[in-house]
Amino acid sequence: MRDERDQFAELSTVRMCFRDEGDPSGDPLVLIMGLSSQLIHWPQEIVDALGERGYRVIRPDNRDSGLTEWKDAPSQYYLRAIARDTVELLDHLGIEQAHVVGASMGGMVAQLLAIEYTSRVLSLCSIMSTPHISIGMADGEVLEELTRPLPPDREAAIAQIAGLYATIGSKTYADSERERRLALATQAYDRAKNPDGGTRQVTAAMIAPDRRKGLRELTLPALVIHGAEDPLIKIAGGEATHTALADSTYLPFDAMGHDLPAPLLDQIVASIAENAARA
Repeated sequence: MRDERDQFAELSTVRMCFRDEGDPSGDPLVLIMGLSSQLIHWPQEIVDALGERGYRVIRPDNRDSGLTEWKDAPSQYYLRAIARDTVELLDHLGIEQAHVVGASMGGMVAQLLAIEYTSRVLSLCSIMSTPHISIGMADGEVLEELTRPLPPDREAAIAQIAGLYATIGSKTYADSERERRLALATQAYDRAKNPDGGTRQVTAAMIAPDRRKGLRELTLPALVIHGAEDPLIKIAGGEATHTALADSTYLPFDAMGHDLPAPLLDQIVASIAENAARA
């Protein structure tokens, strides 16, 4: 069953699903999610809190995720294709400039947007990401778990997804997050399935060039958030991103994994808003 908040934009290559929430007259703020993740992987608490702070919050399903559909046969692409999709969505909405927040692979896309479409980006926030795949990337066992095919049975598939969230997520908040993770796994499985999309997204991240030189040339306000418990993109990725950005604030969390735990959301939202206010 489709959510009434889901809207669709006819872009050059894909029919993109997105949600446009918050204050319609506020500064636009785009949330870009990561590998094999949908727009619903941004907690609604973040969206609502940013809206209450006066932002117009836009979150798309990237190509190969969620309800976004290919117009032609799927083919391999670079990260800049996802960045281009995002710019085309802004064009579709008549938005000239926006604050950009990206998580994981979405952080890589957000970095690329700031580098290649500098005039369109008011501020940058990179969460649990890295400027290059060689910095901070996971060990083989974690990557193997990430790319393991889902079983055909619904309950088994949901259990595997929830198990992956537990593997890469915060260990400190494992108990308190267990119910949330299961609910999100269920919602994600029932909303959309893109069995081949993850492989193309992994490849796009793996073949992307080093962004550190481009990041060093940026002068916009930037925020880097990362967790010390992240086994998928280790905190070295966040440190390298922060080091490359001349005007960045660094917010490390000891108790954060490759997730957005509920106890940290207020601080994350406040930091995003503070960084955006610097623009």
